[in-house]
Amino acid sequence: MKGVVEQLATYACYHRDQRNIITHFVGIPLIVIALLTLLSRPTLVDGTIPVTPALIVAACAVLYYFILDRALGVLMALLLALCLWGGYGLASLNTAAWLTAGIGMFVVGWVFQFIGHAFEGRKPAFVDDLIGLAIGPLFVVAEALFLMGLRKPLYQQVETRVAEMLPKMPPAKAKA
Repeated sequence: MKGVVEQLATYACYHRDQRNIITHFVGIPLIVIALLTLLSRPTLVDGTIPVTPALIVAACAVLYYFILDRALGVLMALLLALCLWGGYGLASLNTAAWLTAGIGMFVVGWVFQFIGHAFEGRKPAFVDDLIGLAIGPLFVVAEALFLMGLRKPLYQQVETRVAEMLPKMPPAKAKA
C-alpha cells in the first residue's frame, strides 16, 4: 500500500494550478457532504447511533486515513463526524428536500471539480486511479494545513516527491 507521501504526491501531480486547488476546497466538501447525506437515509441498525451506509463509508475512510497518517486520520475523523451530523440532519428532512439537497450538492461539487480541472488542463486523478476519490478529501485537508504553515515536513516530502513524479506525467493541456 502506498504511504501518505506517495498518495498526496500522486494526487498533487494532478493539482498544480492554484485555481484548481481553490475549486477543490469548495467541490470536495460538497461532494463528501452530499454522499454522506444520500447514504444517511437507509438505517441498517436503529439504536443510539444509527448505523447507516454513510457511517460505514465514513468509518472505512477514517480507518484508511488513520493507517496513512495518525494525525491526519484523527482530523479527518472529526471532519467526517461533522459531515455525518450534517448528512443525518439533511436526511431527516422530507424525501424531496433530502434528495434535492443531496443531489444538488453532489452536482454542484462536481461542477466545481471539472471547472478546476479545466484550469489545470489535466483530467481528475481518479480517472487513472480510483483511490483518488478517497484521497481528494485528505488532499484538501492537507493543503489547508500546509497553507496554515502546519505539517511542514510532510509538505516538503510531498513536494519533493511531486518534483520527481511530474516529469514522468503527460504534459497538461493548454489552460483555460
